[in-house]
Amino acid sequence: MSKKKTHLLGFVQHGVNSHATGMWRNPTDKIGYHFSRPDYWQHMGRTMERGLFDAMFIADELAPYNTYEGSSDATVKYAVQCPTHEPSTIVPIIAAATKNLGIGVTMSTMFVHPYSMCRLLSSLDHLSAGRVAWNIVSSYSQSEWDAHGHENMTPRNERYDRMDEYIKLCCELWDSWEPDAVIADKESGVYADPSKVKVIDHNGKFFKCKGRHFCEPSPQGRPVFWQAGSSPRGRDFAAENAEAIFAVHPGVERMQEYAADLKQRVAKFERPEGSVKLIYGIQTVVAATREEAQAKYERIVSCIPLEGAVAWMSGHFGLDFSKMDLDENVKNLEVPGIQGLFESIIYAKDPKGELPVTVREAAMIYAQGMGMPVLIGTAEDIVDKMEFFMDEGGADGFMLAATYTPGCFEEFVDHVVPELQRRGRYRTSYAGPTLRENLLQD
Repeated sequence: MSKKKTHLLGFVQHGVNSHATGMWRNPTDKIGYHFSRPDYWQHMGRTMERGLFDAMFIADELAPYNTYEGSSDATVKYAVQCPTHEPSTIVPIIAAATKNLGIGVTMSTMFVHPYSMCRLLSSLDHLSAGRVAWNIVSSYSQSEWDAHGHENMTPRNERYDRMDEYIKLCCELWDSWEPDAVIADKESGVYADPSKVKVIDHNGKFFKCKGRHFCEPSPQGRPVFWQAGSSPRGRDFAAENAEAIFAVHPGVERMQEYAADLKQRVAKFERPEGSVKLIYGIQTVVAATREEAQAKYERIVSCIPLEGAVAWMSGHFGLDFSKMDLDENVKNLEVPGIQGLFESIIYAKDPKGELPVTVREAAMIYAQGMGMPVLIGTAEDIVDKMEFFMDEGGADGFMLAATYTPGCFEEFVDHVVPELQRRGRYRTSYAGPTLRENLLQD
């Protein structure tokens, strides 16, 4: 029986700092590079492609978090995912430097009309020769709504109702050009047959649209759909629409529960088995010896500013943790933000979720890697754990959360990828030129 092969994605943000707060302080971070320059992103892309990654996953936030103390001061002060540039702007830069690597962009459905979103993503899929994915999100942090002129954030269920309609309209637009609509007959002067380019006339609860999609079909037809819903409604949305679902769970027990739940939901929507890849977040710290890896890990933790960590946690979960004592227990809190990620913090300390977790502990766990497993050790140690998560936790692959860059990805590609290949758990070549082909590769 052949062993399941893993998929890999690099989890980054188009900013000075990604998902490990304070890494800009790390002496090994961005040596010779600046995040706002093309050569950095070209090198990151080439490194991931050298490691045969499916894609680079570019997360995003639309405005500096402002929940902590009712201000974005701490966010700015400690570079808590700030400054952050717009994610789609680097897609052509990365695509031009690579041949097979996919590029996934996080784009919110809240403040952009579906017609404009379709045009942007089709353009990027054309420019990348079919390597673009869309991480579909509805804005969850108050700062994003404030920045876009909204006093109140739409309730979660209504946001999903809106996203359901949004996606259906996008798909209508992407599918409106028939495969043979483009004639490009120079003699007659006819480029496209208008009878084969449908006018979409949509009049829904949330959106109105009357017009033809402005782009002819891109190599993938539509981008690959990624999603990370963690609430019951979010899981349903992901199970119905996504081609890859991203989840953060600190241990194999939670992974098993999540995998079983998603399998049932995917079946409910009558989607074929294997059509949705389950990708778990991990953070890795690899070195030639366990002692060296542990020293690297301790250097990472030492860079995290506590106040910045609390500010990030406040922004992500929608509660101002400055109003709580640092030693107060957070275990049974309900948060208006991403509840599933908040629960991962609780289980990161204790696999059974029974031990108390203080504000201080929760913030430091979250600021390091959002509660995802941190794998520290030699390449062999790390692959042992990855295999365990694949075989016992249901993982089809992993998104590797950045620490110091580009070093964390260079080290993974140089040391962990060869060990995965040696054990027959990873590809030795890409399946095809498009992201969808590589993502669905067994």
